[in-house]
Amino acid sequence: MKWIGEKEIEDLALGATLLGSGGGGDPKLGKLMAIKAIRQYGPIPMLDPAELPDDAFIIPTAMMGAPTIMMEKIPNGDEALKSLRMLEKVYGKKAYATMAIECGGINSTLPFTVAAQAGIPIVNADGMGRAFPELHMETFHIHGVNGTPMALHNERGDSCLLKTLDNPMLEYLSRGVAVRFGGVAHIAEYAMSGADVKRVAIPGTLSFCMALGEAIKAAQASKTDPIEAIKEVTSDSIYGEAQILFRGRIVDVKRETAGGFVRGHAYVEGFDEYQGMIFEVQFQNENLIAKIDGRLAAVVPDLVSLLDLETGIPFTTEGLRYGMRVICLGIPSPEIMRSEAALEVWGPRCFGLDCDFVPLQELYATV
Repeated sequence: MKWIGEKEIEDLALGATLLGSGGGGDPKLGKLMAIKAIRQYGPIPMLDPAELPDDAFIIPTAMMGAPTIMMEKIPNGDEALKSLRMLEKVYGKKAYATMAIECGGINSTLPFTVAAQAGIPIVNADGMGRAFPELHMETFHIHGVNGTPMALHNERGDSCLLKTLDNPMLEYLSRGVAVRFGGVAHIAEYAMSGADVKRVAIPGTLSFCMALGEAIKAAQASKTDPIEAIKEVTSDSIYGEAQILFRGRIVDVKRETAGGFVRGHAYVEGFDEYQGMIFEVQFQNENLIAKIDGRLAAVVPDLVSLLDLETGIPFTTEGLRYGMRVICLGIPSPEIMRSEAALEVWGPRCFGLDCDFVPLQELYATV
């Protein structure tokens, strides 16, 4: 068990933005919510999956919807807790712990807010190993955990309990509810046992995010290269070593919010060894595919992240702006995310992309 305080939340928010591949919601808002909860209720115990009793009752919590809207519809801070309480009432038992459904932005920090408010631990694991835009894109779903019943709340106090026959329908219906909630909902879903967590979750991802954030901040303090620090942390993990894909300046961002998602493209004009080239990234909340002059550079489920060229601070897709000088990184996904069953849920064609998955290691032999 590890106790999580303000420093760990700061590191987590930074590292999760990198691992979120541009998605998961604004990290600043989630960080502030978690820090406020820690100051009010004290440090939060974080348990590895192996520390959970097999019969423990775990309720993951998160937000869903368009990340851009979160900054316009600031939450009260207790919406996800209310969703957890709703599921406790449905099941007739108290949650032993909560857990993140993904690594990215607010959805890595929000469960810590819930844990502090509820006085329960958080599990050092998640169901995506990065951020994905849809709720059935989970190792939980891939390995047979039922996501329903699912509880949703908004900042007004409106709530909804969904029960569906399968997880894709849960995504479909809850997305519609989130849209009618104003674009964002705070949720509790995929309730499961401790034994299930050990079987279906990706372990150690929250502490991995903290290690990434700590490494970036240490490099900034020592005025060393944060990209080299990221490479070192990723190489000693279940992920593969980060690979530099491109350097340049953002020359265009096309972005729209529709159907509960933020969709669009960003274009980066290269300089230095990339002079005269164009880097294009397509996103649906998260970065999905990157191309250099039309040639495939990286594709989902491998991670694509855009970072500030000078500081190594990663950007969310909603934070990309014209003129930003960026370095574009690719990070190989863990093997659990590349299985045939996994690619049927979050492979490129699941997002309407006209290509098959090609591992980053094959695209860049230096990884």
